[in-house]
Amino acid sequence: MNYDFTEIEAKWQKYWAENQTFKAENNSDKEKFYVLDMFPYPSGAGLHVGHPLGYIASDIYARYKRHKGFNVLHPMGYDSFGLPAEQYAIQTGQHPAITTETNIARYRDQLDKIGFSFDWSREVRTSTPEYYKWTQWIFIQLFNSWYNNETNKAEDIATLTALFEKEGNATVNAVCDEDIIAFTAEEWNAFDTNKQQELLLQYRLTYLADTEVNWCPGLGTVLANDEIVNGVSERGGHPVIRKKMTQWSMRISAYAQRLLDDLTTVDWPQPLKDSQTNWIGRSQGASAVFQVKDHDEVIDVFTTRPDTIFGVSFMTLAPEHELVAKITTPAQKAEVEAYIKATAKRSERERMADVKTISGAFTGAYAEHPFTKEPVPIWIGDYVLAGYGTGAVMAVPCGDQRDYDFAKKFNIAIPNVFEGVDISEEAHADKDKTVIANSDFLNGLPYKKAMKLAIYELEKIGQGKGKINYRLRDAVFSRQRYWGEPFPVYYVDGMPQMIDAKHLPIALPEVEKYLPTETGEPPLGNATVWAWDTVSNQVVDNSKINNATVWPLELNTMPGWAGSSFYFNRYMDPNNTEAIFSEEAINYWQDVDLYIGGSEHATGHLLYARFWQKFLFDKGVVPKNEFAKKLINQGMITGTSAFVYGFGVGIKNIDESKGIVKLQRYIVPKDSYDRAINNDFDNLMLGVVEKEISRFKEVGNIDVEWDKSLSALTPLHVDVNLIDASNVLDKKSFLNDTKYADLVFVSDEDYIVGREVEKMSKSKYNVVSPDSICVEYGADSLRLYEMFLGPLEQSKPWNTAGITGTHGFLKKLWRLYVDDNGIKVTDTEASKDNLKTLHKTIKKVEEDIENFSFNTSVSTFMIAVNELSAQKCTSREILEALVILVSPYAPHIAEELWSKLGHTDSISTASFPKFEASHLVESSKEYPVSFNGKMRFKLELPMDFTKDQIEEVVMAHEKTIQQLAGRTPKKVIIVPGKIINIVG
Repeated sequence: MNYDFTEIEAKWQKYWAENQTFKAENNSDKEKFYVLDMFPYPSGAGLHVGHPLGYIASDIYARYKRHKGFNVLHPMGYDSFGLPAEQYAIQTGQHPAITTETNIARYRDQLDKIGFSFDWSREVRTSTPEYYKWTQWIFIQLFNSWYNNETNKAEDIATLTALFEKEGNATVNAVCDEDIIAFTAEEWNAFDTNKQQELLLQYRLTYLADTEVNWCPGLGTVLANDEIVNGVSERGGHPVIRKKMTQWSMRISAYAQRLLDDLTTVDWPQPLKDSQTNWIGRSQGASAVFQVKDHDEVIDVFTTRPDTIFGVSFMTLAPEHELVAKITTPAQKAEVEAYIKATAKRSERERMADVKTISGAFTGAYAEHPFTKEPVPIWIGDYVLAGYGTGAVMAVPCGDQRDYDFAKKFNIAIPNVFEGVDISEEAHADKDKTVIANSDFLNGLPYKKAMKLAIYELEKIGQGKGKINYRLRDAVFSRQRYWGEPFPVYYVDGMPQMIDAKHLPIALPEVEKYLPTETGEPPLGNATVWAWDTVSNQVVDNSKINNATVWPLELNTMPGWAGSSFYFNRYMDPNNTEAIFSEEAINYWQDVDLYIGGSEHATGHLLYARFWQKFLFDKGVVPKNEFAKKLINQGMITGTSAFVYGFGVGIKNIDESKGIVKLQRYIVPKDSYDRAINNDFDNLMLGVVEKEISRFKEVGNIDVEWDKSLSALTPLHVDVNLIDASNVLDKKSFLNDTKYADLVFVSDEDYIVGREVEKMSKSKYNVVSPDSICVEYGADSLRLYEMFLGPLEQSKPWNTAGITGTHGFLKKLWRLYVDDNGIKVTDTEASKDNLKTLHKTIKKVEEDIENFSFNTSVSTFMIAVNELSAQKCTSREILEALVILVSPYAPHIAEELWSKLGHTDSISTASFPKFEASHLVESSKEYPVSFNGKMRFKLELPMDFTKDQIEEVVMAHEKTIQQLAGRTPKKVIIVPGKIINIVG
């Protein structure tokens, strides 16, 4: 009876689905354990073998915990709003919902074929109204909340209005906008409703504000920093500019310190914690106020070095700073505007990373130094960001390298305020051993004392104060897209109003096209039924807007991170229509026990999700301040890309008026390419060029020459499926591909491709589909191989040839239980060796799973099967336990063998075998018995024999008598448990 993995896997996948084997209960006497994967965006490309790595690891752990008696929640769903589906809709006119549904069906089929123990009854999709009803609900809660610094938590906005009504805002200690005006209770009560709402927006945890954003004209939307690579959009490579827009924002900055502090309470990878710590960017220093000369304006700056304030020789504003337009002199206006326009094309990330490019423009304006009252020139420079701090810096070139380089570039003075320090070549950044000089009342003071005194003096003259600053900025929450969660917002006289939660969800309307409107409004501006009737409380036709009872709805949609910021909680009770989840469900599951996903989400999803969790905790909605106790970042499975090496040969007409230019690409062997990049390009291509020129002359009597400016060396990715085991390219199939139609091989010989390990990606043509692996080798082979590749957290290269090893192991495992006549397991008593093999395997596998060292477990299984096969073990006691151990890793074959052993229930309900150390304790020892240092025979004796007992048995042994031949030994050396040596 052969191991038919195709039939076995289909059988048990069907069984699990029909019996809902892995369905979790929201109340149970069992201890809970919640295992979660970062849920995928369902792209049209489907899964490649790199994607399931984390899913397989989490599935092993989930199955293990079930064997250990836990009530395990292991759900899966889809982060199904996203830009790719919208871009496809723009190109084809197909509704994104249709594309998304098709892609989800493909993902589900792939996931099912790998045999995951997901509780599919809890599936969520962020793009369904049933789900985003609760995203909208959370948005409303945020809108109706403010952050009270006194209680250090979010509170209902009604408590803030009550304070305003009673005592105004003078004593309110809140996280709010910087430019808050002071008002008394009498003034507040006299304000009209619109004015009150306008003021409350400056305190709400989600608010409307004019914000500098990354605007992508090509995509017609705002992009987050992590959606931009090298100044262009990650999706499509479109240029991105900085632009000021009225946007919804989330006041995540209110939670900056808590987000930092609570990193100590979770078991997350230290590099990930470091990323969040750096992103939040806490710094301690002072705010200082500089008066702009000849203006009523002031410039607020935050500095971590107030001790160096006498070293200020200029100020730098971000090009986007609102003061720039007000203070720039007419003489400098053209230069400043040109600089601002050029800067707008660079993303913030680019500007932060680029420390080599020094650029700026002088505004023509001057500030007044707070202490010396000397004029300080005001410049703009793109190394200052509008969103960081106040968007302005007091430049101290002697103590900051960027300021130093800027001053050198533009011939600005560099006063030295450090005693005994040479700044002729570079700025002095070491503050710990610094003594301040040339600084009036700060002279002779070390850094810390000078810092405190500088802050004190600033406060005394009313031009500054001590302050803690964070790099973390409020998160822009608006997107100019169609395929996203609609805001539950309508506008009355320009002021945002929340739709009552009982009328949610506000579903996406139908639109004819998914591009922005002709007037530049977001795609929802194309909707004809997108207005809110406050009488019927429903969405109605836009033509009914009357500025009395029917009002326009918000045209932006929420960003992709909205739905992924609470999905882990919604999984606890996903079908609840009355609440985001029941109290029973949230109080039972509490939080995620194990979360597995990519490290690339450190400062995106994970930061936003922690923010929302803390907010919901403040509001009493969830019981835990952090949503995931333990997090593991799985490594990447890389692909081995294949390359051919092309030379573009440019031929141009000598008579330029005829304008004939030909660019032909030739494929040459890799060694020729290597020679070419080592400056042998001309010699290598000369023959090819001469041949090409001759062809032109023969065909059309055209006089041409080689244009080196059109010639280039190019490695080209080749689909790895066109390569055989010897790295030989299928040239015919390669050239039949239209994207390679203009290529010519310089030789008819077999072409050996170059290989290079890269990220597995569709764009690199190095993707291996799990579907083909499952068809050829089975899902269990795939699962074992992905774990066998190496430690979970490390990146490792994929090599399909290696899967034959795990596939061969499964066939050997099968033969341990089954022969041509069927199951061969008996009730024979286990031997001592059988038990030893089993219990060392139990011990190692349990330790490995608890430590997430899944790769070494696979090796342990191989050793165990080899040993038991050699022992000819058929004992049910041993083999039933072994198949349970294997089950989390290779569940299909385990279920089949469990069934053949006579069980009618799923193996997932079986208890994990218990390790018994006694089976690893040796009861006897095989001693080598030596005569004069030479071993003559071996003797097995009990381990607990004393030295005298050992000597008595050895001396009476027939082989000892034979060796001594009647002689009396001079000495008998015995070390119990180690040696026996008889010296004659």
